[in-house]
Amino acid sequence: MAIDPEKNTSTRSSAVAAFNERIRNKTARVGIVGLGYVGLPIALLFSAKGIEATGFDIDPLKVATLRQGRSYIKHIPEADIAGALAHRRFDATTDFSLLREVDAIIICVPTPLDDHREPDLTYIRSTAESIAANLRPSQLVVLESTTYPGTTEEVVLPILEKSGLRCPIAPYTVENSEAVGNTPFEPDFFLAFSPEREDPGNPNFRTHQIPKVVGGVNAPSAMATQALYQAAFDKTVLVSSSRAAEMTKLLENIYRSVNIALVNELKLLCQRMGLDIWEIIGAAKTKPFGFSAFYPGPGLGGHCIPIDPFYLTWKAREYEFPTRFIELAGEINTSMPHHVVERLAGALNERNKCLHGSRILVLGVSYKKDIDDLRESPSLRIIKLIQDGGAVVDYNDPYFERLHKMRQYDFGLESVPLTEESLARYDAVVIATDHSSYDYEFIGRHAQLIIDTRNAMGRLNQYREKIVQA
Repeated sequence: MAIDPEKNTSTRSSAVAAFNERIRNKTARVGIVGLGYVGLPIALLFSAKGIEATGFDIDPLKVATLRQGRSYIKHIPEADIAGALAHRRFDATTDFSLLREVDAIIICVPTPLDDHREPDLTYIRSTAESIAANLRPSQLVVLESTTYPGTTEEVVLPILEKSGLRCPIAPYTVENSEAVGNTPFEPDFFLAFSPEREDPGNPNFRTHQIPKVVGGVNAPSAMATQALYQAAFDKTVLVSSSRAAEMTKLLENIYRSVNIALVNELKLLCQRMGLDIWEIIGAAKTKPFGFSAFYPGPGLGGHCIPIDPFYLTWKAREYEFPTRFIELAGEINTSMPHHVVERLAGALNERNKCLHGSRILVLGVSYKKDIDDLRESPSLRIIKLIQDGGAVVDYNDPYFERLHKMRQYDFGLESVPLTEESLARYDAVVIATDHSSYDYEFIGRHAQLIIDTRNAMGRLNQYREKIVQA
């Protein structure tokens, strides 16, 4: 629904009307802080819709790469970047003082867990400090980084108000896709939360096709944010607060985490019972109602599902509410790499070999198939556990020529080629990520032993004596 400032008391202020008009006539400028898997697609989307976008990042290499029209994310075409640069609708910079020149600022920075599995808001806080130093009246600030309910109001807002500008928290309701409510006074700037919903490598949904959930700290902020995203996304979904928007994102990811944990646990049971969990899921999903298929694997990866549920369990302690269901799902999912290595050791033992001293090849290090994303990949944990067991480990992944130093891991490994000779010299091959580019029939023909965590070899029955499901 298009926004008409004259129909709603919450949007009659000249500031909101002027902001909405700049969005409509495409004279507004958008700044995106954090040019990763979330921020870069959004920057390019606004550019493609005719709205000038400036990307901000602390990494000068990323900025230099983008300014040359090149991409460091494989599923983002360089043609999109070069085209946006050519039309002068996109630029990238490390100069955060330029934030004062944009009309809307979208925050897309990481929100990891610390060593105690508690939220680490370092990047959000530092970004908010940079914005506060450059904040000017009538700017819109939107947090997209996944976090616990209350972060926008309790963390970001107080930092931004150090600028001397005010944005009062005020309740509102949603009526006919519009925010209706009274704000104590006209806000000096606008603040909202809108969860990112990127799914890297998913060919079925482009960024603009995924409905954009929006929740403001007050009605004017909600309406300004909705106007911003209506200019780029096919659909916006307005909710009654920034907290509701924050919880929406957590619900989405916790739903997936719990269901994946369920099928992972059932996989372990089915292995003991001599049943094929993949066959069972395939049969169950033929039911046209009441069932959604989730699939087991070697553990959870990506930034969202392994991390986001723990943001809510941490916040729930403030309310003395135990989130046992969520925590149990987390325990099951984080234990899966250990299960894979146990299956590997057991399979070697049945062949009169031990893990210690064996040569193991891990296929796939990205957290899911056909993408170049290592974040929280269970493959990395599997490699570490195999090394801890005394084996010599190599890997192959067409998306990663080498493994760079990471926060938790520093393997110093380079991807080895997949040849008949190389496959034959490993005592076992672990399929951790089922990239489409792998020739599984070739792997089945030449590998001595295959630990399959993704059912990649499921239809190759001629090699079943070599295959161990994990």
